[in-house]
Amino acid sequence: MAAENSGGGSVAYIQHHLTNLSVGEGFWTLNIDTLFFSILLGAFLVFLAARVGRALQTGAPGGMQNVFEAVLEFVDGQVKDSFGGKATNLIAPLALTVLLWVWLMNFMDLIPVDLLPAVAHGLGIEHLKIVPTTDLNTTMAMALVVFALTVFYNLKVKGVGGYIKMFLFHPFGKFFIPVNVVMTAIEELAKPISLGLRLFGNMFAGELVFLLIALLTLGATFSAALLIWFPLQVVLDLAWLIFHILVITLQAFIFMVLTIVYLGMAHTDIEH
Repeated sequence: MAAENSGGGSVAYIQHHLTNLSVGEGFWTLNIDTLFFSILLGAFLVFLAARVGRALQTGAPGGMQNVFEAVLEFVDGQVKDSFGGKATNLIAPLALTVLLWVWLMNFMDLIPVDLLPAVAHGLGIEHLKIVPTTDLNTTMAMALVVFALTVFYNLKVKGVGGYIKMFLFHPFGKFFIPVNVVMTAIEELAKPISLGLRLFGNMFAGELVFLLIALLTLGATFSAALLIWFPLQVVLDLAWLIFHILVITLQAFIFMVLTIVYLGMAHTDIEH
């Protein structure tokens, strides 16, 4: 794939890999590759969970069950730390789903950047982005779902009057209502924006680094120089891959924790 894009140079190679397989125009554009891999990974997660659920053992659990139980206990601990005994039945499953689904989408970034696009090219597909979280539409969609849930629980816990009072009297009290409304609105809107942009920015930057490393041997032919650049490329790829495993895990964890924190704040009554 690198060789096929070498005619256009480095910029064309990067642009090609950062272009989604899309249909439609403007607001109605659908990124087919993002939808495909997001749904595929979600279905894989459901299949894996169902398989582990059918094979549950109490005496001598298998390796996969141990992994799931460890992750479940970890997430449950995070929820209890934020909610105590006030968490609804939705919060822990939601947090677990967010953690595992985001991690799987992030994990796609560890697949060699030219592998699946080359397969797609052989099938006549011009563009293919395989990491859903490098698409801003994905991260912002998830962040907006979290935001909608925070609004829902704010209204459910505080009531309409209590939710309005939060804007009117927080954080400076009744003598600064105009300032309170502006600051609280900014604070609330910043939550989904920062949540979505943080995940997108880190994953997009990681993907870009892999592409820059791939440029070391872009369009190269067998020569003495290749014997130098190719080993360097392998070392850099391996080093960044090992580091990126930590990045994709950390980003999935941060997204989950912030989801729990925002929902926990929605369950808290603010006294004025």
